[in-house]
Amino acid sequence: MNLSSLSFFRNLRGGTRQYAVIGLGRFGRAVCMTLHNLGYEVLGIDSEERLVEQALSDEIVAHALTLDSTDPSALKEAGVYDFDTVIIAIGNYIQESIITTLNIKEGGVRYVVAKASTEVHGKLLRRVGADHVVFPEHEMGCTLARSLTRPGVLDRFEIDPDNSIVELVVPEEFDGKSIVELDLRSRYGVSVLALSQNGKFEVNPIPSMRLRKGELMVVIGANRGIEHLPV
Repeated sequence: MNLSSLSFFRNLRGGTRQYAVIGLGRFGRAVCMTLHNLGYEVLGIDSEERLVEQALSDEIVAHALTLDSTDPSALKEAGVYDFDTVIIAIGNYIQESIITTLNIKEGGVRYVVAKASTEVHGKLLRRVGADHVVFPEHEMGCTLARSLTRPGVLDRFEIDPDNSIVELVVPEEFDGKSIVELDLRSRYGVSVLALSQNGKFEVNPIPSMRLRKGELMVVIGANRGIEHLPV
């Protein structure tokens, strides 16, 4: 799992080992697969039997059901209201997404994450009780734009609007210099979290460790400083 993945998964409640994902399109499948690979028990739900069968066949969920998530009684009977966290991955059918979110919150689920396709959709989801709203297409667009304009930055995890953790290729300007010599904290307002060495990352590297052009480094700091790093 890369750093950008964390921008979604860090918002899921960490105290539970079980998740329900409603909507098994591309986004929902990706969520199911990642949670399943991380060792969590996942219930997949969709109104299309074909998608449910595919999720079971691909073994990205522990259980899967075909049901209409706009029907509160169907959700109750399936035990969805007993989950601590439910991810609503319905993005293209706005009415279905909103009704499902309302049903889930009224059913007593404590934490609901919902996918939105537009800002208006996101506002409506929050109005009916979504605890966290995600915009995958928007985030993907931002990631693409950054990769085009800053090709040396391989991955990015936004801690908040002003600070990030980024993985980048060590630029030629840093080649052969030690961390203490570069003094990145004073020059750019960033700190080195890890450096790659012989294909493996050295976490919390010592100040005397030297950087090599083309290797990888992970830094944390203010976005304004990160944007001024040479790449």
